[in-house]
Amino acid sequence: MDISKGEVKNNKKFQYIKEVKEILPGLVVSVLIGLASMLIAKAVPKIGAATISIFLGMLVGNLFLNQKVFHKGYKFSETDLLSYSIVLLGATLSISTLMELGFNGILFIVIQMAITIIGALYIGKKLGFGENFRYLMAAGNAVCGSSAIAATAPVIEADDKDKGIAITIVNVTGIFLMFLLPLISDWLYNLELVKTSAIIGGTLQSVGQVVASGAMVSEHVKDLATIFKIVRVILLVVVVFTFGHLKNKSNTEIVEEEIQDTKKGKIKVPWYVLGFFITCALFSTSIISPEVSHICKLLSNKLEIIALAAIGLRVNIKDLVKQGKAVSLYGLFVGTLQVITAVILIGILL
Repeated sequence: MDISKGEVKNNKKFQYIKEVKEILPGLVVSVLIGLASMLIAKAVPKIGAATISIFLGMLVGNLFLNQKVFHKGYKFSETDLLSYSIVLLGATLSISTLMELGFNGILFIVIQMAITIIGALYIGKKLGFGENFRYLMAAGNAVCGSSAIAATAPVIEADDKDKGIAITIVNVTGIFLMFLLPLISDWLYNLELVKTSAIIGGTLQSVGQVVASGAMVSEHVKDLATIFKIVRVILLVVVVFTFGHLKNKSNTEIVEEEIQDTKKGKIKVPWYVLGFFITCALFSTSIISPEVSHICKLLSNKLEIIALAAIGLRVNIKDLVKQGKAVSLYGLFVGTLQVITAVILIGILL
């Protein structure tokens, strides 16, 4: 039976409308929490809208707005809006700002990631976890949380159960570190810009957590910490390919699978990283004017606050409590290793 082009077009339109309807409730709640946080921040400016947003989101979400109808909108607000925010952030930073990381900054990221991967694999083995789960934990903690786990899972042929547990425990670890790292940075570095940005951007699991934690300190720390994080995200492809080799596949199988996965978009560099560098280049070459850059900065901040509200709304305190002892210890040990390694490397390199 032939399907006309008109029917196909109508079906796509129907799916689009359906998806918008599913996203809308959670998006509206996230926007309202974000706006409320901005208003509250005017009364208590020392706390800042970003910090208020995530805590207010956690409070509201766990009390009465954690129903399934909101979840898709929360996820959209956290992932998509934050991605747009990062692209707009690029329009406020010049290439010279990116160069602030320098050779030592990039070396710090590479060594930190390598030690996190080796440590996560070793700790997981000692705790008795399977090989696939260890790879997922290593990727999630070393690179970019859920995105890295999702990209790694098909390459190592991990099952959905391992994938789901790894995503949960990596996010839980990141949530605790998100609040802890600003305190550690204050104690060790008196919130000095580069060192504070390095420990936040070089340690935290997801981009959203980096933005949230950096925003708790200052606007400059948030921006520079995001740059540290983007370097880690760029290295996602290297990590995934390496894990493919470690699974003892033949070179032919690896090459074929990597090509197929790249075509499917499973392990390519996230679009917002490319967008960030494009807008950064446009600003550096004065194609984006200072006036437009200022508008981009304002929009980026607003989207960021809404995204942080969604992150708070998605934190389920009951789920944090439910995690088993073994996986909780796994997350604790890996997170502790990351912080200790970062402090040592910052002392040596930065």
